[in-house]
Amino acid sequence: MSEAKSVIETWSQITEMPENREGVTGHLPLILSAAGALGVAPFAVIRWLSGDWLIAAIDTVIVCSLVFLGTYVFRTRRVRGASIAIAVLSMAGTLLTVYLRGTQQVYWAFPALMASFYLLKPREAVAITLTMTAAILPQLLRELDPFQAGTIAITIIVTTAFAYTFSEINSRQQQQLMLLATKDPLTGAGNRRALEQKITEVIAAYRRSGLPASLMMIDLDHFKRINDIHGHATGDQILRRLTEILNLRLRINDGLYRIGGEEFVVIVENKDRIAAARLAEQLRTLVEVNELVPESSVTISLGIAELGVEDTFDDWLSRADEALYDAKRAGRNTVRFAL
Repeated sequence: MSEAKSVIETWSQITEMPENREGVTGHLPLILSAAGALGVAPFAVIRWLSGDWLIAAIDTVIVCSLVFLGTYVFRTRRVRGASIAIAVLSMAGTLLTVYLRGTQQVYWAFPALMASFYLLKPREAVAITLTMTAAILPQLLRELDPFQAGTIAITIIVTTAFAYTFSEINSRQQQQLMLLATKDPLTGAGNRRALEQKITEVIAAYRRSGLPASLMMIDLDHFKRINDIHGHATGDQILRRLTEILNLRLRINDGLYRIGGEEFVVIVENKDRIAAARLAEQLRTLVEVNELVPESSVTISLGIAELGVEDTFDDWLSRADEALYDAKRAGRNTVRFAL
């Protein structure tokens, strides 16, 4: 199983789905950063007014950083660097206030701790929290008796343990839900939702860099006849086996998606239609020579469309679909280009 992600990294994946980009889910970084900033801002104002310049400056930096994080992540969906910076700043701010203004400031360790589990991967959050606890303990022992200092340290550690447990569980569940939401349950290929996400990314990359990309529409020839003759269980087995065969030849960064009963799409990045056609011909031959049904030939037809400057998701898919129908009209078991 892959390494657990931070909550904010999981959020960035969830908001790739169009239905989650608006509303509470899509605005989560703004909501949480605003809550944190509003929580610290009154103390910054009070300290500026009372002439406590150093702590006021620290509070102000934390407030501005929280606002920056929420805005930056909301706009760019780039979370890693900003998250690490803010987590370290929050912990450092807690340490500074405790050493400069005494152990009554130790209560800030708890929101800083929870913020770290939101911003960082669970193990990273544990490491930074335990580091903060070890760094803060000498000051606690100087100002408090050992029992009080130990109570605070143990409370932080216990809170860290619970936060780690819930963060790990949440991360695993979110990854499983994301997998279920983007995978075809029969074949394991991506589903239409995953295809929409991928095409959106590819189109954006094409408009930034101009690198070519091609879309390949694949259809099993005479699949209804196969189902009628051999039964739907055999049909399902053929679909699973077809997915395995296609994946043998596809690169890791080539996406395979099932969008209909026997229809598949392959996104071929960094390849124009000529290179994509060579790949398509290899896939067609590979399927043809594999005996998917005993004593019966199973073949595929393929339509290819290279991404155009003005293409939207629907345009690109439609052109590849038209090329696929050209292949069907040409007798099947062949490859055709879109205009």
